[in-house]
Amino acid sequence: MSNEYYESPLSSRYSSKTMQRLFSLDYRCHIWRKLWVELARAQHELGLPVSAEQVAELAAHTENIDYELAAAKETELRHDVMAHIHTYGECCPKAGGIIHLGATSCYVTDNGDLIIYREALIYLRGELIKVMQNLAAFAERYKALPTLGYTHGQPAQLVTVGKRACLYLQDFESDLAELDHLLATLRFFGSRGTTGTEASFMSLFNGDTAKIDAMNEMIAKAFGFGSLYSVAGQTYPRKEDSRIMNVLSNVAQSAYRFAGDLRLLAHMNQIEEPFEKSQVGSSAMAYKRNPMRCERICSLARYVMVDALNAPLTASVQWFERTLDDSANRRISLPEAFLGIDAVLRLMKNVTSGMVVNEMVIAKAVERYLPFIATENLLMSAVKKGGNRQEIHEIIRRRSMEQSARLKLGEECRLLEALAADEAFPLNAAEIAALIRPEDFIGRCIEQVTDYLKHLDLGEPLVDEEDQINL
Repeated sequence: MSNEYYESPLSSRYSSKTMQRLFSLDYRCHIWRKLWVELARAQHELGLPVSAEQVAELAAHTENIDYELAAAKETELRHDVMAHIHTYGECCPKAGGIIHLGATSCYVTDNGDLIIYREALIYLRGELIKVMQNLAAFAERYKALPTLGYTHGQPAQLVTVGKRACLYLQDFESDLAELDHLLATLRFFGSRGTTGTEASFMSLFNGDTAKIDAMNEMIAKAFGFGSLYSVAGQTYPRKEDSRIMNVLSNVAQSAYRFAGDLRLLAHMNQIEEPFEKSQVGSSAMAYKRNPMRCERICSLARYVMVDALNAPLTASVQWFERTLDDSANRRISLPEAFLGIDAVLRLMKNVTSGMVVNEMVIAKAVERYLPFIATENLLMSAVKKGGNRQEIHEIIRRRSMEQSARLKLGEECRLLEALAADEAFPLNAAEIAALIRPEDFIGRCIEQVTDYLKHLDLGEPLVDEEDQINL
């Protein structure tokens, strides 16, 4: 690896080899050649002057790409697709004259992109499911562990650690549904000519529109697509890129929420991300346990969310049948978004598989605030014992304000003792203590987690990726 020139950190540090391979020049060019093979095969079967021998020759040379020759041709022709057509023709002398017959450059570039995006989405789907499986196991394990809930960032009623995990899991479930819908509705572009009218094929097939349709359907089927766009310009609709980038952004949003919350919980020493035995938290402060994985998740997720804005901005300025101001932007924005969310999910897998729950710290926080949380139950019990509701409420309010002030001075909360010692309060210390059990203040958390997980259908990962990086 050379250190002389810039290299995207997404490739050198964060993303998987699988995703890097999908967006490599080599993989893209192999897809192009396979597209040319299937175009020739369909044209042969539909009666155009393309022989079986020519198709076989093309099929036999999809792997041996001379990139030096292609680069020289591109310097000469100033056109990347034409450079690869000539390069392909050099190793296929019999078929060189029929490569790309009737097609325009977008036949290989746009269909190639759609094929790569679909494969990348399928891979990401498997990674997302693994994250969800980790969260589901975590939610089940801690569904009954009471913890302090927060609204507005302030202490609120109790929830459970597992119940909160279901909030994140539900976000990812929504993302999975959007991803599945995208995969189910992703269409093939086909070979539509320079302005999408298929005029070149009208000439080749002597106006036989059924054969033109058959050609496109045959090519689409060869690459596993069940449908094509009804109409198109020179390119597939750039709105499709917006749909793709929106799905990636949605996953980034969910990951950011999870990682952001875990950073806050780590600040309170309640739940932490995995920390390796020899891991260094700070070069200066040796005691530090920085949540660096979650910080990285947030950093990369923020990049993907912002990057996703490129697609709608590009889709909105496609003049008439096409303009080329989309090309340079798409070459960067779409691959980098895929590599970015791939990196996010790899980190998410690592974090969700080994979160450290400090139960004693959580219990201490619950103990500190539970007296305030329990005041409504205490009020009801005091009234049942004969107290006046308004008078009891005032006693609780006054004593709560006193004890809240103590907490802000760094002192211990003595609310329960203060109420028991108040002669006007109907409940004694033993009766109050019987009403202060954390598990009585978590509502339906356990039931909600159990029911949610029972109906959660994650399916199975579609790709088993063994590739690992140093997280």
